[in-house]
Amino acid sequence: MRGTRLPIADNPLRTRGDLMRAFEQLSDPLRPYYSEGKARLELGVTGTSYSAEVAGMEGFSRVLWGMAPYLAGGGRADGLWEDCLQGIANGTDPSHPEYWGDVGDYDQRLVEMAAFGFALALVPERIWEPLGERERRNLYEWLNQINRHPVYDCNWLFFGVLVNMGFKRRGLPYDGEQLEQNLRRIDDFYLGGGWYSDGAGGHADYYVPFALHYYGLLYAKLMGAEDPERARTYRERAALFAGDFIRWFAADGSSLPYGRSLAYRFSQSAFWSALAFADADVWPPGVLKGLVLRGLRYWFRQPIFDRSGVLTIGYAYPNLVMAEQYNSPGSPYWALKTLLPLALPEDHPFWAAEELPLPASETEPMSAAQLSVQMSVQRPPRLVLCRQADRDHVAAFNAGHPSSNEHAHTSAKYEKFAYSTAFGFSVPKAEWGLAQGAFDSMLALSEAGDNLYRVRRRNEETSIGDDGTLYARWKPWPDVEVRTWIVPGLPWHVRVHRIETARRLDAAEGGFALGMREDVRSEKSEEGAVPARGTDAESAGRTDAVSGAKAGTGTATQPGAGKEARFPAEAGMGAGTPTAHAVASGSLGTSGIRGLFGYDGAELVRAQPNTNVLHPRTVIPTLQARLEPGIHWLAAEIFGLPGEAPSGERLLPESGYRVRIGEQDVLVEREGVIVANLGRI
Repeated sequence: MRGTRLPIADNPLRTRGDLMRAFEQLSDPLRPYYSEGKARLELGVTGTSYSAEVAGMEGFSRVLWGMAPYLAGGGRADGLWEDCLQGIANGTDPSHPEYWGDVGDYDQRLVEMAAFGFALALVPERIWEPLGERERRNLYEWLNQINRHPVYDCNWLFFGVLVNMGFKRRGLPYDGEQLEQNLRRIDDFYLGGGWYSDGAGGHADYYVPFALHYYGLLYAKLMGAEDPERARTYRERAALFAGDFIRWFAADGSSLPYGRSLAYRFSQSAFWSALAFADADVWPPGVLKGLVLRGLRYWFRQPIFDRSGVLTIGYAYPNLVMAEQYNSPGSPYWALKTLLPLALPEDHPFWAAEELPLPASETEPMSAAQLSVQMSVQRPPRLVLCRQADRDHVAAFNAGHPSSNEHAHTSAKYEKFAYSTAFGFSVPKAEWGLAQGAFDSMLALSEAGDNLYRVRRRNEETSIGDDGTLYARWKPWPDVEVRTWIVPGLPWHVRVHRIETARRLDAAEGGFALGMREDVRSEKSEEGAVPARGTDAESAGRTDAVSGAKAGTGTATQPGAGKEARFPAEAGMGAGTPTAHAVASGSLGTSGIRGLFGYDGAELVRAQPNTNVLHPRTVIPTLQARLEPGIHWLAAEIFGLPGEAPSGERLLPESGYRVRIGEQDVLVEREGVIVANLGRI
């Protein structure tokens, strides 16, 4: 990839013509990869949970998400589209060798039918009219299979809606009962405030904007005359959601890497495209235009293409380690959904408006001062978003979820303590040790000496306080309970854990993962080497006569009793003294972590390559502790600052944070001021 620069990276993406050219730059490299009968797009040999033939059909269909708006906007109907028409004729012909086949229950091909339903509704003169009578019948019969097979009880319900919408708009027989049944079931997933979950009890992630809201807005635009009440509801919900979702985006066009299906990359901005398409009244058109075009400019500068210009599986670079079992070589073209504004005419307000920056409110652009460190509590996805304007950094702090799923790397994608537009997050590459596990923004626990670590996968309970402080209780083993509190913020945040264990454990607390370049500098210290501001350095080694633990370490267990010993706050014995720390700093930023309580060691973990979604090589500053059976308190302050390192002699500056554990309360203080009372959560 190094040394290869594709023309799309230089596309200014300012005008409608630029976006038309972007679709051509994305789609023209695909032509050599269509099968002989043009019904499959065969971009690679990596496998999925479904067959290579189905994967080829998937690749074919996903191009339609960009092709249909392109054609609606007056794009060329020759070349690639002629190949697509041939592929549709052959793929739906039961007698052709490349027939897409009879589908089964919960079949991936049911997913891919949605693009055809959308195209039938948007550009019937391109996809329907050119076909002969037999070819039309074949296309209808193949698509109509979706009305005879169940789909997963989540965003998949919209696929049947879109197919039946296409049938209805074209004047073809459609299943109105199933259409209505699916729409009513989708309403059951609505959480309020504009948010859905992806199925009952499911996660609230990017499937909310680029699937549930996206399809709802397509429906609102294309079925508004037939179903005005539901169309109005979908627009209103989308407007509510937009106020929260905007906080996931940085000013440079990047957005928060979080959750599954990140291989769909710039589909993260598809929601903004759908808002414009549906004429939803949320912000001035220039704000939506900026969100869409900045996002595309950001992504087209990343090394996400191969040398021929084909999208790869991965996120900020080609990466199979982080992929799901359903990511085929053609899957990333789901991102073409963001090109929906191509269907809007040149004189539409979206195109006529001047591009505007991120909004500070529903009506005004956001100035640098307004962007200063902002916090947004978003309870439906169980996140607290923070934005640091001077570094254009967005981070999400995560309370965690009561349920899980079997997709790859679910713990890494949904249960880390923090996710960041600058530092991303990491997934494990294997099971042995800290480097293979890549435990950034996590507390990883192993049976002592075992070197096989467990992390949070689901939670017994979670909450977010009115001040944004997050809490979770989780059990990595039946006889180990962890209670975690997070005090969010940028560039510093604080984590506190209460661990009750019946077994000896090794604990590792990871900071943000910093991308490794040649200019990275690092340092680490052991316990007591960095005393807190305004404290006596010798006190870090004092032994507490009550518990037998060093003051400042937070090990609060009476020998042999297995009972928790609370330090009296008024005596100062429970005041955490900064202990070990580790920090790395370079041109990509600074990542550091400092123990406030309970940690006795620090390490700079050089994670296995290709574990982070943003950076191929990373280092993770990590604190460590050995825990005997009993009750223990651990606390740490975590620093994450993109860009130039902070001034001063130390790579890791002072924060002023302290943690105090008293009889009734656990207090987090900064410069002597209480910023969180964890005992009241």
